[in-house]
Amino acid sequence: MISLSIRNTSGAEVGTYEFPPEDLAPGINKQLLHDVVVMYEANRRVGTVRTKSRGMVAGSSRKLYRQKGTGRARAGPIRTPIRRGGGHTFGKSPIDYSYRLPRKAVRLATRMALLSKFQDGQVTLLDQMSVAEPKTKIVAGVLSALGLKQTDCLLAIEAYDQNLWLSSRNIPTLRISPAAELNAYDLLRQRQLVITRAAIDSLRNKE
Repeated sequence: MISLSIRNTSGAEVGTYEFPPEDLAPGINKQLLHDVVVMYEANRRVGTVRTKSRGMVAGSSRKLYRQKGTGRARAGPIRTPIRRGGGHTFGKSPIDYSYRLPRKAVRLATRMALLSKFQDGQVTLLDQMSVAEPKTKIVAGVLSALGLKQTDCLLAIEAYDQNLWLSSRNIPTLRISPAAELNAYDLLRQRQLVITRAAIDSLRNKE
């Protein structure tokens, strides 16, 4: 059974939250987590490299001079790769590195990554988190009260909140995500997970 203290935005404990780990995932498969993280990293690659081959550079395809009788080394056209201004021997072209693992595997990896945060003690559970108006100072004050001012954090909330998102975007150590959009990459990349009680309830009830 996983047991956590519930804290309010002032950092004070206001209760306890308990749930069986099976509500999130049956266990943790490190190989699956590794494969999913590699997938996300590959999908982030831009792959816009491009160089010109000998067929792409400007210049005549005529042989510079005859093969024999000049006393010089034999030479082909001016676009040959061994000459300055010529094309590359193996010209590079844009590459799409993206691929996709099965949807069920990606979803399971997300729940495993979430479970690992609880097992490693890297979760701060909030009673609720909301702001009446966009103010970075409010969110920064909450992080300071929780002792997470200098820690890379992922804030998981139940649903998208524009005021909260606007209040968080200027904090370089904080990322914010609705519970339905969590993924294994963001969960494992950020050191601490700050999650609201409503968000964990929705994740536990989600099949």
